[in-house]
Parts: sequence; structure tokens; C-alpha cells
Amino acid sequence: MISATHLHAMVVHFPIALLIVGFCFEVVSLFFKKEFLQKNAFFLLLLGTFGAIAAYLAGNTAGAGLEEGSLYTAMALHEQSATISLLFAMIATLVYSTIFYFKFHKRWLKVIAVLLFAGVIGSISRTGYLGGQLVFKHGAGVELALPDFSNPVEK
Repeated sequence: MISATHLHAMVVHFPIALLIVGFCFEVVSLFFKKEFLQKNAFFLLLLGTFGAIAAYLAGNTAGAGLEEGSLYTAMALHEQSATISLLFAMIATLVYSTIFYFKFHKRWLKVIAVLLFAGVIGSISRTGYLGGQLVFKHGAGVELALPDFSNPVEK
């Protein structure tokens, strides 16, 4: 059976990848001025933001019920970072949507949008690091499957 912890682990990697690739497209489009890259950067940001919402909701469900201890402290820090990342992604998506929909071509607006996107990447990187710490340092979501020594195998 898939638990919220499993679902979070399965879903969280997609928005990370989508957002990083979208940012790479955006940076490359600054140098090559290709509309294809700019449009795809926007759509990857949009998809990554929706994926981040799904990952955030799954993560909240996975961490529900934990209210004390060192694991709670680490999880609370990860959750706080995830909230900031999600807000950054949503703001960046709104700015990019406005630019895309109204066809604004102001240089200063593009600089703000790219800086917001860079903030999203920095924020999700920190959130991912803290999530990795939860699993690899604190063992969150890890079940130990020790062998059953009570029934020796007959030869």
C-alpha cells in the first residue's frame, strides 16, 4: 500500500527536475534569444509549480502527527523551506504568466522574472537538501526490514 510518505517521495522529484530544466532553458534563452526556449521555460515553470503543490500537500500529509523530538525539528525546518519554495514558485509563475499573456517585453521586468526564477531554484535546492537530511541523517520514512531469525531455513 502506498502511504503519504511514499507518495511524497515519488512526486517530489518531478517539480525539482521541471523547475531546474525550466531555469536552464530561461538562462540559455537570454543568450540565444529563441522564443522556443522562453515558451518552454514558462511551461516548465508552470508544470513545476503544479508539481510542487502536489509534493507540498503529500509532504504535509506524510509529516502529520509528528509533534516533538529532533525529527520534528528537522521536519519543521524542511516544511518551512518547502512553504517558502512554493510561494516563490507561485509568485514567479504569476509574473511569468503576466509577461507571457500580456506580451510584456520590458527588460527590467524580464530581469525581475529571471531573478525570481533563480530564487525558486535556490529555495528548492535548500528544501531538497533538508529533505535529504530527513531521510539520510534522521531516517524519516525508512523502515528497517531485519531478517526473521525465528524460523531457520532448513537445508
